[in-house]
Amino acid sequence: MADVLSQGEIDALLSALSTGEMDADELKKEETQKKIKVYDFKRALRFSKDQIRSLTRIHENYARLLTTQLSAQLRTYVQVAVASVDQLPYDEFIRSVPKMTILNVFEPFPLDGRFVIEVNPNIAYAMLDRMLGGQGEALNKVESLTEIETKILSQLFQRSLETLREAWESVVDLDPVMDEIEVNPQFLQLVSPNETVVVISLSTTIGEASGMMNICLPHVVIESILPKLSIHLWMQQKKKDRQPGELSALEKNLKQAPLDVIVELGQSQISIAEFLQLGENDVIELNQTIDDPLLVKLGNEPKYYSQPGKVKGKLAVQITDSIVKEGESDDE
Repeated sequence: MADVLSQGEIDALLSALSTGEMDADELKKEETQKKIKVYDFKRALRFSKDQIRSLTRIHENYARLLTTQLSAQLRTYVQVAVASVDQLPYDEFIRSVPKMTILNVFEPFPLDGRFVIEVNPNIAYAMLDRMLGGQGEALNKVESLTEIETKILSQLFQRSLETLREAWESVVDLDPVMDEIEVNPQFLQLVSPNETVVVISLSTTIGEASGMMNICLPHVVIESILPKLSIHLWMQQKKKDRQPGELSALEKNLKQAPLDVIVELGQSQISIAEFLQLGENDVIELNQTIDDPLLVKLGNEPKYYSQPGKVKGKLAVQITDSIVKEGESDDE
């Protein structure tokens, strides 16, 4: 954005032009000169702004879903939010993460290649402590992960991948599978050092612990689905049409749902003392006569009036009228 001049600066500029201290023709020449923009070939920008915005929206949704999932699983305060989305060389990403950290490597089938989610040890150990019944303390002992701790963390992060699949389903049907957990980034050669990757940084709070989770998406892995990340294409995407027969199948299943039908003969009020003294052959007087219609309830909701009778020797009722509430039609 161009700098906005204050009124004093505007007055000084007009004064310089009027006194000849500044030449208007020279100003025009400067404006017409080609502006040179520095481009670093080592930091090739291979993702468009539209694609970056789409990736941001996807992972904002992922952050919301992950917040809900971890809150229910860890039973503590959890807050996950997108802090930044940047594209940079893979080598720069590796050098930016701590020497000892939690690197979750997974394969995003059907895409070829691997993604990685780097989790700050403070966050990872707070999760692990909660899973083991602790208060969620952020212990940092990455270099001495036991086999049991590695297994628990693997299962925990595998569940978070199911949330990632849900966040990506509007673009591609991912089936991410955990490959391995690595603690030293120098041993992780995901792609070539100069390959462009997108790094989505998630600001994460687990109880009293806080840190960052970084999702690394190599360009070469998601290159095949980049056209689907166009905002124009995404906004035009329509909801899936119902499959033929789906509505009729839904109606058929709905008709088979059980529903309680209650025929009310009448009501009466008695005291607790009278209730305790009830015995065989005692008569309870109801609040309506034998000529009054009986109330039929569907799911405890009054719906019809009826008259009692018998069908093939069994007690039955015949519907005589329907109850129409205010604001409803007879067809409802």
